Amino acid sequence: MLTEHISLYQQRVNQELELNINHLTVTDERLKQAMLHGALLGGKRIRPFLVYAVGDMLGVSLNTLDKCAAAIECIHAYSLIHDDLPAMDDDDLRRGQPTVHVAFDEAMAILAGDALQALAFDIISTPVDGLTPQQQLAMTNVLAKAAGYLGMCGGQAIDLNSTDRAISLEQLTRLHNLKTGALIRCAVELAIIAAKISAEHGQALLDFADAIGLAFQVQDDILDITASTEELGKPQGSDTQANKSTYPRLLGLAGAQQTAEQLIKDALSALAKLPYNSQLIAEFARYIIERRV
Repeated sequence: MLTEHISLYQQRVNQELELNINHLTVTDERLKQAMLHGALLGGKRIRPFLVYAVGDMLGVSLNTLDKCAAAIECIHAYSLIHDDLPAMDDDDLRRGQPTVHVAFDEAMAILAGDALQALAFDIISTPVDGLTPQQQLAMTNVLAKAAGYLGMCGGQAIDLNSTDRAISLEQLTRLHNLKTGALIRCAVELAIIAAKISAEHGQALLDFADAIGLAFQVQDDILDITASTEELGKPQGSDTQANKSTYPRLLGLAGAQQTAEQLIKDALSALAKLPYNSQLIAEFARYIIERRV
């Protein structure tokens, strides 16, 4: 069931992304191609999956969720384009393909990231059947916070400042709760806003999101050591070579694996508080730490 839903949701969000980018009036064709390259390079589509899967569980139609899923993936795609730049992680490969600054050039990669970020807010603020203006305003607000200083960008800054020096486990956890976890939490929060569920059930889902968001990053750190370049679609051991703080570096490989397992147990405990059929997202939680890419 999980594999089928991942594939279905990937197809939906890819179609929505392609539609929205291609619909843009051409100002510079090369910039549009760079945006398409960055947004449609492949990938797991974790954040759109959560928008769709949680929203569907809560009774929201997939048509209503399409723009939320596309908007959050635009933010994620922009972040990866900028993350790969020479001034940041300086990566030449992303999902087995040349990164945007390699396929085009550095200036075009910066602009493509900027344009995808702007497009995200264009998409999420466009009227949608099934959502009120108040709901869309709330969605825009949580997406902005998750993407910016209080979320992903803030976490990225901490990450850059933590390279080549030792940080504590508490500091590393905070870093990844912002850099990776904020957008994963936001994906779930967008579905919560669309469904207008109780505060109690919403909090249980956010607890679930926080746990899998951190587990996702712990597993990424583990895969940087245990997976091949072919599996990862980027150079194996890149975090080690960049002298970044990681969970295996602080806890050892076995300790990092135990941490990931405990986080998934926490996520499943949060789901147990809900009256909905959460089988799909429970399976997804297990997938988070069993994946090889």
